[in-house]
Amino acid sequence: MANCAHLKKNLVATLLHILSTKNISGNRIGMDIELYNTDYKRALHEAASMGQRECLSYLLTEGAKVDCLKKADWTPLMMACTRRNLGVIQELLSHEADPTLKNKDGWNSFHIACREGDPAVIQHLLLANPEVWRTESKTLRTPLHTAAMHGCEEVVSILVQRCGYVPDGRDSCGVTPFMDAVRNGHISVAKLLLEKHQASPTAADILGAQPVHHVAVTAQEEALEFLVRDLGVDVNQTATDMQLTSLHYAAKEGHTSTIKTLLTLGADLHVRDKKGRTALHMACTGQHAEAVRTLLQLGLVDMVDASGTTAQQLAKKTDVLRVFDCDLT
Repeated sequence: MANCAHLKKNLVATLLHILSTKNISGNRIGMDIELYNTDYKRALHEAASMGQRECLSYLLTEGAKVDCLKKADWTPLMMACTRRNLGVIQELLSHEADPTLKNKDGWNSFHIACREGDPAVIQHLLLANPEVWRTESKTLRTPLHTAAMHGCEEVVSILVQRCGYVPDGRDSCGVTPFMDAVRNGHISVAKLLLEKHQASPTAADILGAQPVHHVAVTAQEEALEFLVRDLGVDVNQTATDMQLTSLHYAAKEGHTSTIKTLLTLGADLHVRDKKGRTALHMACTGQHAEAVRTLLQLGLVDMVDASGTTAQQLAKKTDVLRVFDCDLT
């Protein structure tokens, strides 16, 4: 009997969720509006996420808890903020939904809205609660980090004008919004942060890596050219205690095109890190055959590092070893 009751409860909850997404009121069949599924998702969550304002309004009028939590502590307002549906958000706020509540990752509704990038939603949330921007995730990431990472230029503009974020605010890894922008290829956002928020193009994260190193890792070549040519960043700047350059990072990731771009920007092909390793050592560590081939063709000779190890000795994959065999012959 207990299993049957549980099955019936889930079935009814599921039906109510379906009704909410189809704009059909549940009072016709006498359903409990607070029923939830195995993820603790209620009909109000469904209506909010699907943009069904009329059904959402009905549920709220019937007494649905406006800040009910589903799995991972998501509220209906958070769900609504994953869509560009201002009307649903306004409806929830008019019923006193709390935009400052956080989910298990420490994100509030404003944080989520900044990821989606709708300026109208951002403006309305700030109007509803002018302090809602004062939030950080569990990894200390702010809504400004999030908007910059996703290239939401209009939202970034609003945040730097209306909110009190300090320039180059860092998350738990020491990453700044400017780093987020350039390493994801959002140059217009990076320029905005430079011009309107006094961002530093040479700020370092907790490991000592600067934006020029971050863009080498993510192979954002246009951003690389922007940093070096337009902003005058040193392409051979070292990072971390290991004194790694952008060329080391690009080689380790196997970004052949980025390696070539770095060299055109003045990168030192023969540079070594603190352990005496060249870019060839890094490419072999990452087992990237094409990067190894490119470096050898560009004239980088395999030599021992400080421990007496050659790059070839680090090669494990057959295709990488074959590159050395071909080069020797």
